[in-house]
Amino acid sequence: MALMRLQKYLSAAGFCSRRSGEAHIRRGGVTVNDRTVTALGTKVDPDRDTVAVDGQRVTLQEKSVYILLNKPTGYVTSCRHPGERVVLDLVSVPKRVFPVGRLDKDSRGLLLLTNDGRIHHRLAHPSFDHEKEYEVTVAAPIADGALMKMARGMPLMGTRTRPAAIRRLTARRFRIVLQEGRNRQIRRMVGKLGHKVIDLKRIRLENLRLGRLAEGTWRHLSQAEVTTLLNRTLPAAEPDAPSQKPPTQNRPD
Repeated sequence: MALMRLQKYLSAAGFCSRRSGEAHIRRGGVTVNDRTVTALGTKVDPDRDTVAVDGQRVTLQEKSVYILLNKPTGYVTSCRHPGERVVLDLVSVPKRVFPVGRLDKDSRGLLLLTNDGRIHHRLAHPSFDHEKEYEVTVAAPIADGALMKMARGMPLMGTRTRPAAIRRLTARRFRIVLQEGRNRQIRRMVGKLGHKVIDLKRIRLENLRLGRLAEGTWRHLSQAEVTTLLNRTLPAAEPDAPSQKPPTQNRPD
C-alpha cells in the first residue's frame, strides 16, 4: 500500500478526524513503531508500520458497506435469533454488516445495514434526533383529534413523547415522522388512543428513502446517499473515512 500521511491514516482507520489526528500528533500522543512522532508531515506504510495513540494500536479497517433493505414482515431485526428468520438472511455480501436500529417482526420497510460503527451509533442512539418516517394503517378510521394528540406529544411509558409531524393519507392511513425510537412506540401510541395498527412501514431514514425497492430485496447506497448521510450524521467527520466495527446490540425503533 502507498505511503500515507499520519493524520490521514488515523482518520482512515476511523479513530478520529484528520483535525483531531493532527492534535494528537502535536501533543506527542502518537507513536510509529514505538517512537513518538510530532511532525505533521510524517508518512507511514500501512502494511509495515505500527501506529498507536496513547498506547492503543490503530489499524486500518475494511471498507465501509452501506445497504438499504426493504424488510418484509416475519423477519427479526437481528444478526441471529434461534428459531427465527433474521434480516441478514435476505442479504448476501462478503462482509459482515449489522442492522441499524430495529423494525419489529410485524413491521416492514426501510432498514439500513452497515459495518460503519459511527453511523450505527449515531442513528441507533435516541439522543441524536435523526428523522424516521413511517406509513401507518389502523383497523378503523382515526379522528383528527387522535392524530393531533400524537403530533403534540403524549404520555407514554412514564415520560412524554416528543412532538411529531403527522399527515393524514386516508381515513385509516397516515404518515408520521419521529425523532426518537422507543420500543414499539407507534403501536403503543396508537393503542393508547383506542386504535390498532394493522400495517407499519418505514419509508424514510434521514435522507434515505425506500422508493420503489421491492419488498425483500436490497441495494447498496449510492455514493451521493452515503455522502449526504455522513454529512448529516457526522458533521465533523470525513465522509470517506471507514470506521471501527459497530456493536452487536441495537436500540429498538
